[in-house]
Amino acid sequence: MDETLTMLKELAEAPGVSGQEGAVRLVMRRYLEPLGEIMVDNLGSVIGRKAGVAADGPKVMIAGHLDEIGFMVTRVTDEGYLKFQTLGGWWEQVMLAQRVEVYTRFGSLIGVIGSKPPHILSPEERTKVVDRKTMFIDIGAASRAEAESWGVRPGDAIVPVGPFVQMHNPDMLMSKAWDNRFGCALVIETMRRLGEQGHPNVLYGVGTVQEEVGLRGAATTTNLIAPDIGIAIDTGIAGDMPGVTLDDAAGRVGGGPVLLIYDGSMIAHTGLRNLVIDVAESEHIPLQFDKMPGGGTDAGRMHMFGGGVPSVVLGVAVRYIHTHTAIMHRRDFDQSADLLAALVRRLDAETVRRLKAGD
Repeated sequence: MDETLTMLKELAEAPGVSGQEGAVRLVMRRYLEPLGEIMVDNLGSVIGRKAGVAADGPKVMIAGHLDEIGFMVTRVTDEGYLKFQTLGGWWEQVMLAQRVEVYTRFGSLIGVIGSKPPHILSPEERTKVVDRKTMFIDIGAASRAEAESWGVRPGDAIVPVGPFVQMHNPDMLMSKAWDNRFGCALVIETMRRLGEQGHPNVLYGVGTVQEEVGLRGAATTTNLIAPDIGIAIDTGIAGDMPGVTLDDAAGRVGGGPVLLIYDGSMIAHTGLRNLVIDVAESEHIPLQFDKMPGGGTDAGRMHMFGGGVPSVVLGVAVRYIHTHTAIMHRRDFDQSADLLAALVRRLDAETVRRLKAGD
């Protein structure tokens, strides 16, 4: 396993649901520290600052989010089962019978989201999606007292179990939390490549917290950085599977980086979008386009800072996001790093001035 795959594995497997991203932050910080000055905001987002050849050049912010979707303990029943709150967008049909880990002050506990076997379901029950409010997590405790003796308390993080695996095609990478640990890895990889080649600006590589519950870390880090350009790195929804049309989701796994032209929180800045297209063409990098009206990204907060920040969203197509296990392609990651590094090298003072002026 090469250095990049090791980084992807460490980031993806680290537990870090919204509001409890500490383990992921430690991994990302370790990789950022050799690349620049480190800052951490008061919510826990981590920032690596790397000055280019122009120390007073424009400030470029690229951000992936640290948090993954998961759950939080809300109550322990008298029988020792855990009731929970979802963190991030979940569809009930992908939750039942899945393994989870509960992170207490004393360590982690394995559990499973309980479900009735089909043998005792009525015909009517079999046709309905199970309401998440009726779900529970079984950690093997016989009572509330036993669960509490193991350290379980309301507010504890519950993390999906989905280890990093290279599939039979070793470029197909399966893991939990690709939304958005590959984005954190791309921040690091981009800063690495620019360290070798230089850039005409000051780059801020960011891992934000609490994106899945309201883009919160993007708001605090943007306030801290006051960027001239914003680039969010997030998942594109892969459409290359049965039952999905190009109008549903246009990205294909292995098809190259995805430029998100529209999401529920932002419309891509026209000038910066055009620059991304030009850079991709000049670097011979395939570029896909997609939309995501049903979700938001960190750029939704970046672009509204101050008088406005030209912003775009770049990423890779990922299958099965917002489940316990997702799939991405290694080539998409490498090409995205090439594109981001080339884009940052083009963002000199005059280019940024024109983008901000709408020229």
